[in-house]
Amino acid sequence: MSAGAVFSAILAIGITSLFSAVHKIEEGHIGVYYRGGALLTTTSSPGFHLMLPFITSFKPVQITLQTDEVKNVPCGTSGGVMIYFDRIEVVNFLVASAVYDIVKNFTADYDKALIFNKVHHELNQFCSVHTLQEVYIGLFDQIDENLKMTLQEELTNMAPGIIIQAVRVTKPNIPESIRRNYELMESEKTKLLIAAQTQKVVEKEAETERIKAVIEAEKLAQVAQIKYGQKVMEKETEKKISEIEDQAFLARQKAKADAEFYSSQRAAEANKLKLTPEYLQLMKFKAIATNSKIYFGSEIPHMFVDSGPSGTPMSSKAMDMLSEGVLDFE
Repeated sequence: MSAGAVFSAILAIGITSLFSAVHKIEEGHIGVYYRGGALLTTTSSPGFHLMLPFITSFKPVQITLQTDEVKNVPCGTSGGVMIYFDRIEVVNFLVASAVYDIVKNFTADYDKALIFNKVHHELNQFCSVHTLQEVYIGLFDQIDENLKMTLQEELTNMAPGIIIQAVRVTKPNIPESIRRNYELMESEKTKLLIAAQTQKVVEKEAETERIKAVIEAEKLAQVAQIKYGQKVMEKETEKKISEIEDQAFLARQKAKADAEFYSSQRAAEANKLKLTPEYLQLMKFKAIATNSKIYFGSEIPHMFVDSGPSGTPMSSKAMDMLSEGVLDFE
């Protein structure tokens, strides 16, 4: 063999070894390594890495959310009826720090032992203590939550580091004859629900009409009460106005009477003070002076001049006649 051929062979082996030594770990994965079938304690993060060619191998282990689908799971109820769940989805992820222990104890395909097999076991445990009615209808909405809690408890004890995020369970397949009975029963339930809802609607409408009538009656009563209150207030106002007017009238009359009484009283007091002999004499002469007619009698000459020896200008007899009204003045 020539030197060129040997060099080419060595170069080819070197290139192949280099490609075997260089490997890539995808994002969201952790690389684990085997040498001679034994798991190495070394793990690698995402990126390019080197390893011994032809001696060391690796496997990427996903540490992000993943969904494991468990299909066609048989389940026997407490009544002996066998049913099948077409698909059960388990959403889970593996904590990065627990990768080495999980792979060491359950291999890189840990989900087969810890999730797939566990789902079969736990679901059969649930079905075995419940009737078909409970599994298919009564408790079906609780199966996924119950399965999630049970799986998480088991994994926490057996393989800490696996977190169950959610479990979704599809409706199981049941025997055709039983399914038809359930459909008929559901149809009757639906009719009953429709009838009940119709009754509720009618009752609600009647209740609405009753409430409307009550509201209308209350409104009319309130309006009547307001109008009655207004009339009462008007009457009370009129009464108060009348009372005020009466009081004002009484006050005016009293004031007028008091004024008249006071005037009369003062006039009487004044007249009383005037009733002196001198004032009466003055008033008598004023009355004589204002008369336009004088009637003379037999004693008239003595009225003006008394020829007697007294020498007084007026006879006392004539004055007496005047004071007694013998003379009539018009």
